Amino acid sequence: MAPRPHVLVLASGKGQRFAASGGTVHKLRAPLCGLTVLEHTLAAVRASGLPWHLEDAGHPGMGDSIAAAVRATAGAAGWLVLPGDLPLVRPGTLCTLAQALQHSAVVVPYFHGERGHPVGFGAQCLAALLALSGEQGAASVVRQQAQQGQVQRVDVDDEGTVTDIDTVQDLERAQRILAAR
Repeated sequence: MAPRPHVLVLASGKGQRFAASGGTVHKLRAPLCGLTVLEHTLAAVRASGLPWHLEDAGHPGMGDSIAAAVRATAGAAGWLVLPGDLPLVRPGTLCTLAQALQHSAVVVPYFHGERGHPVGFGAQCLAALLALSGEQGAASVVRQQAQQGQVQRVDVDDEGTVTDIDTVQDLERAQRILAAR
């Protein structure tokens, strides 16, 4: 069996947009159908069977969080970078992206034409991911690999890849989606 990438669950953000929209707790601790937003995300990751790492040290920016998580798992075969505020992502989607990563340096999920998460990075992206800092995530790494023809688009039937929780309204929408499942 090929080595499997680690899922990097990013949970360091401040959640300011959620608070500004009326949220009374951090968005990752907001209740969603009996669990918190983060607990839903972690449940999907565990159910995928992939190795994973939770990065919740309160880094100043997305780039810093990604670099810290990659540093903590530097021997991995690759990484699926999953923001902790995607509670509806399906375990099977994580496995599909992990499989696709065996053939490309970067894999990006798309749901009905909309780009989503997690974005997958092969081990060849290690140095570039470790060099990230600040507010920008790994878009620069994706662009660099795209110039070399190393980015694979993966169409998925999983609206959880594009359903992040940034506002109270997003949380209400996620509750409706989960209730309909």
